[in-house]
Amino acid sequence: MNRFKVFGFIVTALILGFIFKTARNQSTLPYIISYMIKPLTNTSMNPENVLKEGNGVIFLETTDRMQPPPLVLCAIESAVRVYPDRPVVFFMKGLTDITSEEDEKRAKEKFPSLSFENVYIFPLRMEELFKDTPLLKWYQKVDPKKERFWIHNLSDGCRMAMIWRYGGLYFDADVISMRPIPEKNFLTAEHHHTSGSSVFGLTPHHSFAWRSLNDFVQNYNGDVWGNQGPTLFTRVLGQLCELHDFKSLDNFVCGNISFLHPERIYPIPYANWKRFYEVWDKLPTFNNSYALHLWNYMNSQEKRTVNIGSNTLVENLYKQYCPSMYGLLAKNATTANQHT
Repeated sequence: MNRFKVFGFIVTALILGFIFKTARNQSTLPYIISYMIKPLTNTSMNPENVLKEGNGVIFLETTDRMQPPPLVLCAIESAVRVYPDRPVVFFMKGLTDITSEEDEKRAKEKFPSLSFENVYIFPLRMEELFKDTPLLKWYQKVDPKKERFWIHNLSDGCRMAMIWRYGGLYFDADVISMRPIPEKNFLTAEHHHTSGSSVFGLTPHHSFAWRSLNDFVQNYNGDVWGNQGPTLFTRVLGQLCELHDFKSLDNFVCGNISFLHPERIYPIPYANWKRFYEVWDKLPTFNNSYALHLWNYMNSQEKRTVNIGSNTLVENLYKQYCPSMYGLLAKNATTANQHT
């Protein structure tokens, strides 16, 4: 037995000697180190590892857009600040593959306001996401050119598949977070009997998510706005419980799912979305809300934005909940004024 130990020691010493002898050439050393750590890096930098605890905060970009507008960056930054102990992950369809920490670092450098340790950016690959779900066959068969609301329907499918696969919280990229949502399994009511789909959270592989994925395919109608999102959630929740009016700010509990009062996310309803871009005599506190949905789809025609110094509600929200993004906007506005 001792002979085998001695032989093993000699072989190990010879191998290590060869490596260090080769490494004396400084131009070779980086390649050796890179080769040794590459498998570890590739394994660690993927959504499965980052989101393995089931407590991630997920945002999506389902177009090829690589320059998100300020509202998107504000939404992500606000979530990062509210959930500092959770990974906040931004999936972008137009992003090239991320296979190393260096790739991920370069991706984050494009967005200075998101330079936080708990922010991760990954490419959005539909077929990988939809694998082993009812959505894969639908995605392979559907013709986007014939779809009236393709990007929105695709986004609806992606968010359901994401939360089914990874669990955690999903936020639309026009939702500004203000304080942590204390629930694990929840939907958010837009009205008393209607669920929204812009903010929700579930544990991984939750039965509600699987029901929703099946309903997405079985009752698919891409020509009806909201059919694959809020209407779907309302329909599936209604199969589990009878929805009724909220009598107070208390949540309505359906099994192990909390149905949050409209005040929690939608204190300003979609019909009043312009109020975000107006000056208020007295700024609201939103003490009963966890986040604010700014209804950016309603703004798609007018394209209202944050004007520095306007004292609008949205400017004050940026100042308080995404100060890094606001600082960049203020700096750009100052620079622009100096050149006029």
